[in-house]
Parts: sequence; structure tokens; C-alpha cells
Amino acid sequence: MTAAAAAAAAAAAMELAVAKSINPIAKFGRSTPKAGCGAMRPLLRARASAATAEAAPPARGKGKKEIKETLLTPRFYTTDFEEMEQLFNKEINQSLNQSEFDALLNEFKTDYNQTHFVRSSEFKEAADKIQGPLRQIFVEFLERSCTAEFSGFLLYKELGRRLKKTNPVVAEIFSLMSRDEARHAGFLNKGLSDFNFALDLGFLTKARKYTFFKPKFIFYATYLSEKIGYWRYITIYRHLKENPKYQLYPIFKYFENWCQDENRHGDFFSALLKAQPQFLNDWKAKLWSRFFCLSVYVTMYLNDCQRTAFYEGIGLNTKEFDMHVIIETNRTTARIFPAVLDVENPEFKRKLERMVEINKKLIAVGESDENSVVKNLKRIPLAAALASELLAAYLMPPVESGSVDFAEFEPQLVY
Repeated sequence: MTAAAAAAAAAAAMELAVAKSINPIAKFGRSTPKAGCGAMRPLLRARASAATAEAAPPARGKGKKEIKETLLTPRFYTTDFEEMEQLFNKEINQSLNQSEFDALLNEFKTDYNQTHFVRSSEFKEAADKIQGPLRQIFVEFLERSCTAEFSGFLLYKELGRRLKKTNPVVAEIFSLMSRDEARHAGFLNKGLSDFNFALDLGFLTKARKYTFFKPKFIFYATYLSEKIGYWRYITIYRHLKENPKYQLYPIFKYFENWCQDENRHGDFFSALLKAQPQFLNDWKAKLWSRFFCLSVYVTMYLNDCQRTAFYEGIGLNTKEFDMHVIIETNRTTARIFPAVLDVENPEFKRKLERMVEINKKLIAVGESDENSVVKNLKRIPLAAALASELLAAYLMPPVESGSVDFAEFEPQLVY
């Protein structure tokens, strides 16, 4: 890859709003920066409740919250399904390890979490106690997380349908993963009802724009999505288990089992990558692996640094939490990706900090009262500075890796 191509890739990283299937950050809810937002039709409907002191019951057809679309918002994804069918055609691709897929299918069929996502009255009671700015932050967390999970459901469901004839085993695994994602999305949407809101998933399916990614990019990004989701969930669960006074809302109690769904999904995508060695064994694979790691980590860090009140509300230091998740995800990813970023180099953290400061300035420009022309002129040098930092992070000496073997591991909290 030339320096110009690398620059373009690094700049484009900000557009990878890696939502569920492609946005690991969306796995734990995104904040939505206000700079340069384009409004969508409202999807989040407010519900009247005596417990809500914020507003009177809305009139029919009103009281909907406007959802804004930005570069960091969870997105919906589609891919080249014909290429997918060729990749998993057992007659064309002799390197497919069907025995591994058979074992994974049995694991998914077991459905360990079939009875896990059962709510109690504790949810509504806890939600009613959360008031003020923190209440809105929880609504945003549930909304973004639900959107991300639903995005994964749609992609996995379609892959399950399209691969039925080509490879029934792989197709069934995708269908079972869509089952998991639908379960997660429904559970999160029920959580929104505790705060007197509901996300219109039916309309979301039709109204949301879909971003096209080639199959190999789906593999890279979705693997990262599932593994980073695992590390976020298990870290929060363990933190709150040790510090129950911050257990503000019972959904976090479900994260220990929930994160195992994420882990299993990630293991499946690891198997998919192993079945396509051309995505792992050349110089292009190394460059793309680093690119997706960078886009995922940066997006998460920038998003979370815009919503530190959420993490502080549950007793976490946002930046320490994010670096822990990034480091552990990177170590896990190094078992399959041929190259990863050197995220444990202190310079990587310093670059992230500079990106946060630049992003704050971009948001401030967007929130100013100046006209759009002036705003855009002010954004140009800031966007260039952000792209420069992204490129510099991308060009840092990488860590050569990739054993393409599954590894048993017991994650530990490192801070």
C-alpha cells in the first residue's frame, strides 16, 4: 500500500461506524456527536408514564425523539452474497474444515442462553430511580445498543437464508446467530420501555441506509465486533460484581452470560477466516487487519470519550476502561489476524488523546451559531489534523501475529 493509499485508508477509518456486525463499538451503545448531523425520521417513540416527570403524555403521533445520523452512529451493512456463496461452496473451496463448522453448529444449537433473558419488576423500579442527565444517557445507551444488535440480526438472517443451498451447516450457524442478536435487540428494546420509549425496529429496517462491504471486510470487522463486545461486557460485569453500589440498572447483571454469545460469534468468524487463508496470509491481509483494528479502536475511544458520564455513573474511568478493552481485544485478535496494532506502545495512547481533543473541537464547531459555510471552513483543518493522527497511528510499527489456532483463555481484569 502506498503512502497515499494508507492516508486514504486512515481517513476513511472515521467512516467505519462499526455497528454490531461491523461496529463493535455499537455493541455497547454509541454517543451521537452533534457536529454535522443529518436528521432522520424519528424512530424512538416516547411513552406516557406517571413515573416520568419530564413531560406530559404526548399526543398521538407526537413525542418521538429525533435520531441523528453521524459517522459514529451504528449502521446497517450488506455484502456480496454471491461471493459469499462461492466462498462456502464445498465443491469450490476444498480448504473448508466442515468438522470444525459441525462442532460450532452443535455449540450454537445448545442455546445456553435460551432462558437467560428473563426480566423482572426490578428493571422498571431501577429505571424510575434514574433521573436527570443520567436518565437520558441510559436511554441513549439502550437505543444505540439495540440498533447495533438489530443490525447484526438483519445481516446474519440474510446470510443464513442465502447460504442454505451452498453450505447448510454455515447457513444454520448464521441463522442461529441471528436468533441471538434478535434476542439481544428485543431485550434492549424492552429496557427502553422502562424509560418510556420504544424503538420502531420495523421502520428502522426499511428506513436505514445500508453500507456495502465485501465479504472479507465483513469477516475482519465482524470478528472484531464480537470480540470487542465480549471484552466490554465481561469487564463491566466483573467491575459491577465487585462494586455493587454502581449497579444502577439490572441489565448489567446479564452481561456474564450475554458476553458468551459474543465470544461464540467471534469464534465462528475466526473459523470463517481460517477457512479462507487468502484473507490471512499475504501483505494485503496485514494492511487490512491493521486498518480494521484502527477503525474499531478509534471509533470506540472517540465515542466513549463523548459520553464519560455514562461510565462514571457506573463507577468506571472511561479512558482506563477503553484502553483495557482495546488491549485485551488486540491480544485476542492477534491469535488470528496476521498483524495488529501496537496498542501497548504509549505513543498509541497519546495519539488517541490528540484525536479526542481534535474531535472536541469539531463538535464545538458543529454546535456553534455560525453559518454552514463558516463551519465547513473551520472543519477543514481539523479534519486534516484528525486524518494525520489516524495515518500516523496506522503507520506505527505493527505487531506481527496470527497463529490461526483457537486458544483457550481466561480473561483477567488488568486495571
